[in-house]
Amino acid sequence: MNVVYAVTLALLGAAALMTTARLVRGPTVFDRVMAADVLSVLLVSGVAVHAAVWGEPANGTILVVIALLGFVGSVTAARLAARREGSA
Repeated sequence: MNVVYAVTLALLGAAALMTTARLVRGPTVFDRVMAADVLSVLLVSGVAVHAAVWGEPANGTILVVIALLGFVGSVTAARLAARREGSA
């Protein structure tokens, strides 16, 4: 089980690095908004893997809070970006 845990976290870490590169480099605002949304999903996934391995059901609250913050942040940023691109 430790090998699966390590491989899963390594893949999530690699995905987070690639997503961070898109967040920094992304040519448009929408690329950056999507990268921020993907980072929040990766964070939720990492916490879920940790909770599953260590058997900590109390992390469920943390998962819900991070997921809701990521969703609300992404929707807000997308609406703001759409308004800026539409008025320019």
